Amino acid sequence: MRVLLVEDEQPLAGYIAAGLRKHGCAVDIAPDGRIALDKIEITPYDVVVLDRDLPVVHGDTVCRRVVERGTSRVLMLTASGSVEDRVEGLTMGADDYLGKPFAFSELVARVRALARRTGPARPPILRAADVLLDPARRVAERDGRLLHLTPKEFGVLERLLAAGGAVVSAETLLDKVWDEHADPFTNAVRITVGTLRRKLGEPPVIQTVTGAGYRIGP
Repeated sequence: MRVLLVEDEQPLAGYIAAGLRKHGCAVDIAPDGRIALDKIEITPYDVVVLDRDLPVVHGDTVCRRVVERGTSRVLMLTASGSVEDRVEGLTMGADDYLGKPFAFSELVARVRALARRTGPARPPILRAADVLLDPARRVAERDGRLLHLTPKEFGVLERLLAAGGAVVSAETLLDKVWDEHADPFTNAVRITVGTLRRKLGEPPVIQTVTGAGYRIGP
């Protein structure tokens, strides 16, 4: 899942980004509203975690622009936690609102819930054949065997399972599982799919569709 974190307090931004990455998210950081607007014009983020009181361009303006684009869900994360503030934020188009301070487990759960709404509805636990993946618990299994996956392997498997048998291009996997620092000419996707295949074992479940990408086969 690709997340844009818009937060001007650098220590807090680092803490939140590190925590989300541990839970398998690819996170980009914008320290002010102008940089956030530039980033959302380039990347279709699944979720934008947005501080409301931002320098340069206010968070409300960023929120309205994200809503206009219609490609991302917005979680407002701010110290302004009164009922009036929450109602105002939701009225301008935010999908969810979480006041500071917050429990990190709740933040992760809300981000994942919003990410599930960026595409067609899908169950919280993903299955195909004998492969099971639970994003909330960060657990993946095959035929009851626990798979010890890296965050990138987990993210790739999650994207492939969520596609429901449809082909997912390498470009999409790079865009959704890696962050903005990934080299677009890297072979990281191919390498990660290779190690994931080895961990999944036989018979093979990830199929390569030449010139198109990858999919979970029967």
